[in-house]
Amino acid sequence: MSIARPLRRRLATAGVLTPLIFIAVLHLPTAYFALLMGAIVCVGAFEWCGFIGLRSALARWAYLALVGICLLLSWFVLPSAINLALLILAAVYWFAVTLALTRVRNVQPVSGIDLWLIPIGLLVLVPPWIAMVRLHGFGAPGPWFVIALMMLIWIADSTAFFSGRRWGKRKLAPVLSPGKTWAGVYGALIGALLWGAVLVLMLRLSPASAVLLLPLCAATALLSIVGDLFESLLKRRRGLKDAGAILPGHGGVLDRIDSMTAAAPLFALGLLWLENIS
Repeated sequence: MSIARPLRRRLATAGVLTPLIFIAVLHLPTAYFALLMGAIVCVGAFEWCGFIGLRSALARWAYLALVGICLLLSWFVLPSAINLALLILAAVYWFAVTLALTRVRNVQPVSGIDLWLIPIGLLVLVPPWIAMVRLHGFGAPGPWFVIALMMLIWIADSTAFFSGRRWGKRKLAPVLSPGKTWAGVYGALIGALLWGAVLVLMLRLSPASAVLLLPLCAATALLSIVGDLFESLLKRRRGLKDAGAILPGHGGVLDRIDSMTAAAPLFALGLLWLENIS
């Protein structure tokens, strides 16, 4: 009963939010979609303060305001080339995080304020918003690009879960996430490649572009796992089970978008490039 009740809450929350998100992606104009995604990112910024060590409401609202200002600057002030450079910077950062996580052998609890997580939070939260908005605004197929990204992450996560439960023995990162296994990683890669093949057919890509899209989907799936592990690291440093409690059965917003924060910049860069050369 104690396990079934949280599972029911989790499924109920997903059952309500998933169709609403799909409707918003497909039917909202890009400006309103950007506003909705910005609101989600700002909630995530509020939760990120727990990783930084900001306890007071004033400090948390100040950080939320900082993230909100960065989003507004990106939308109204920064030229497209700068936004593109931020996507590249974010993608490079997540590949660096991938290498760094392979060297984590233990997690030391921390207290006080981690100043370095203030700019890192901007890098984790702002570029994914740029990526989603950039994809959504890419003409008629734009909203479907966003759906393609969401589906890629969902498929990779689902195939990782089921393959890990069925064949998982060797742990991926037991210090950070004991439930993740290498079998789950392989399952995520297979799921991502299958979804990439579907996208090749849907987008009617040339063979050359198809050869590029499949590795892009695989790399995006891998980074989605890294995003999850990175958030797990930050939570363990602070002794937190979840980043927040706004979503019944799911924890906080960051607990739901951690994979997206790492995966979105790379996928947007790759897909927009492919669209330009196809």
